[in-house]
Amino acid sequence: MSCEGHSHDHEHAEADDTSTALGTSLRPSIEFSSVTCLNESTPGSGKSILKLYEERFTSDPSLTSQDDPDEDPELLLTIPFNEAVAIKSISVLSYADAPIFQPHRNTAAPRTLKVFVNRQNLDFETARDLEPTAAITLVSPLHQWDTNHSGGTIDYPLRPAGRFQNVTEIALYFCDNYAMPDGFGASNDLDDYDGDRVPTEITYIGLKGKGTNVKRKAVEAIYETTGMTKDHKVPGAEYFGREGV
Repeated sequence: MSCEGHSHDHEHAEADDTSTALGTSLRPSIEFSSVTCLNESTPGSGKSILKLYEERFTSDPSLTSQDDPDEDPELLLTIPFNEAVAIKSISVLSYADAPIFQPHRNTAAPRTLKVFVNRQNLDFETARDLEPTAAITLVSPLHQWDTNHSGGTIDYPLRPAGRFQNVTEIALYFCDNYAMPDGFGASNDLDDYDGDRVPTEITYIGLKGKGTNVKRKAVEAIYETTGMTKDHKVPGAEYFGREGV
């Protein structure tokens, strides 16, 4: 579905769109036991929003940053895969600020997403300073939930495509939200913002692309404590021994 009236680089997927030009779901390739999220308010809630496509519009469970008015509403979700994948697009959905919820939730939808590929052991300090593989300004809740687009999700293409080939791990850094004035968060210093921080809330993340069937496997090595003579014979040694050579 095309989208007019704004400059965001995204496409609106239809309500039953499980396979599009932007790829098929990569959820079967996710190593769920190794998914981590920094600053989540509820342990394990990061992996809980990597929902099945047919559950994408459920409001619970959701991922919310720590509720502290003095702390930044950041989230850093790291998603490893059990095979190398090519990622074509990402979908992010938040029910924060959605008009269907009354009373209003005291949370806000994420504004800026920084994507990092194959960067292990990433933390907030590194993510703030490191050049991302891609940076995306997510659409505002007013656009996400308007009457023309509320029947589907939004797919953000990941470009350039060459940067998202042979991916074994992706980190998603949500550094600000729509409760903050434009210009704070992202690469800017949040210490300059004096207002209370409202927690960031996300209800669904989906990744589309293609698997490579190249599985990640641990290297198995066998070490011997004492070498056995019979295991290290040199061809012809027995013959030379008999001849006294």
